[in-house]
Amino acid sequence: MMYGERSNGKEHGVVLTKPEVVEKMLDLAGFKADRDLRAVRVIEPSAGEGAFALPLIRRLYQSSQRYSFDFIKALQNLKFYDIDRTSLDILKGRVLQEFEGISEEQAEEFIMCGDFLTAQTEPCDLVIGNPPYIRHENIPNDKKEQYKKHFTTFIHRSDIYIPFYEKGLKLLRENGRLCYICANRWLKNQYGKRLRTLIAKLFSLEYIIDLENVDAFEESVIAYPAITTIQNTTRQSPIPYYQLDDLESLLNFSIGTPPSRTLSNNPDNWFARDYHLNGSTVKLSAISEQGFKIGIGVATGRDKVFIGKDMKGHIEETLLLPILLSKDIRGQRVNWSGNYLLNPYTTDGNLIDLGEFPKAKAYLFKHYEQLVKRHVAKKNPKNWYRTIDKVHAELTHAPKIILPDITGNPLIHIDQGNYYPHHNLYYITGKEIPDLELLAAILMSDFVRDQLLELGNKMNGGYPRWQSQNLKKLRIPYLDALPNSLKKKIRKAYRDQDTEQINEYVNLTNFFGYTRTEGQLALFEPRNRNYLQG
Repeated sequence: MMYGERSNGKEHGVVLTKPEVVEKMLDLAGFKADRDLRAVRVIEPSAGEGAFALPLIRRLYQSSQRYSFDFIKALQNLKFYDIDRTSLDILKGRVLQEFEGISEEQAEEFIMCGDFLTAQTEPCDLVIGNPPYIRHENIPNDKKEQYKKHFTTFIHRSDIYIPFYEKGLKLLRENGRLCYICANRWLKNQYGKRLRTLIAKLFSLEYIIDLENVDAFEESVIAYPAITTIQNTTRQSPIPYYQLDDLESLLNFSIGTPPSRTLSNNPDNWFARDYHLNGSTVKLSAISEQGFKIGIGVATGRDKVFIGKDMKGHIEETLLLPILLSKDIRGQRVNWSGNYLLNPYTTDGNLIDLGEFPKAKAYLFKHYEQLVKRHVAKKNPKNWYRTIDKVHAELTHAPKIILPDITGNPLIHIDQGNYYPHHNLYYITGKEIPDLELLAAILMSDFVRDQLLELGNKMNGGYPRWQSQNLKKLRIPYLDALPNSLKKKIRKAYRDQDTEQINEYVNLTNFFGYTRTEGQLALFEPRNRNYLQG
């Protein structure tokens, strides 16, 4: 198996789409038996045992009966690809059993064993299917290198379906259509940006049907799928976005249905939303535009060496920084677990001279074999004892908001200036405690949570993730422009950990439902720009 086995014995990426979902996708793509399909060229890039292939062949056969064309000849317009010969043998057996007029030799002309991503394929009118969902770490390294050479969208830690989109789109004839059901992660995250850019420039995304709450597959999987239909035309318009709650809603769905909302064509963030109050567009600001700094904690490359509870007394005190781990940020307060970070850097950012720190030198040489095997050490063997990220010790003493990447905790905590954050923690610093309390309260609100759920991908359980790329996209009011009376209420609600009160105060009506004189507006405008754009 190219991509290895899952715990259930199946290959990574093999998840079968329910028959009723397949039939609906074929309808949406326009491949209907009541149309003359004799000249329609179709590619299914991950055919498996025939979830899409068999309904496609049935519809072609029904169309041939209606329009009196040569079914066997028209079959050559269909191509079904897969890398798994066993699955394709099952598909071929099913085809031969259901369609007696098709010979084994004829079946082998449209059932293709091979990697769709590297196969020589002709242009087509429709690419449809369920591309494999294989995480980046499960793709063999040689395949990663090969795909990166051929696909400009396959960047960062892209999952395998990204090049399936690019290859499928590039095969489309003019006005051809691609219709996939797969994970919706690329719609929002960083590694999907190049694909979004490609679509925005050269294609038209006809609609997105988000199926996060729909059981669309034959087995229970932790996935957030969406159906996307993209046409090879440069007609640009707002993207209709549908969010469906159950399978019945999908089966009853039609293109004329009013969308849940429309998305922008800005590939940086399709889900960017304008906020309106009393007929005016509210001007909000990024966190970083208000003097805050967003960062992520230190990655060491070998936590078991650089982080521990028993370093005091065994390492020079000046090199030890109390470090916060994600497990320390649980419940109603920060509960430091007693771990320290061995900081191998001086205050000016250079590596320490081990000769000046005999205890640290003995300790690090004890773990020499582990440290030199790291990629960061191989790049510069002389600096074998460095951490992946530089450590800036002064961050320890800065007050900062601490945000675990993945957490179900509705509370957000502030470190008063006692700890250094670990790599699994994001932080926001740059201002004093009162402003951090105000920002932390806003980050705890439904106003921000709703943005996060649209900007990024949910973790299992439906919680949003605190990730740097999403924090930078959040939009909040200009804090300096808020009335002092409102600030005091928000800070008190934060200190009381009262999320209900926070949500009562943190909303557009409170932010912008008050009036200022023309002179007061002028005072704020140079520093904050126009916070309410009429």
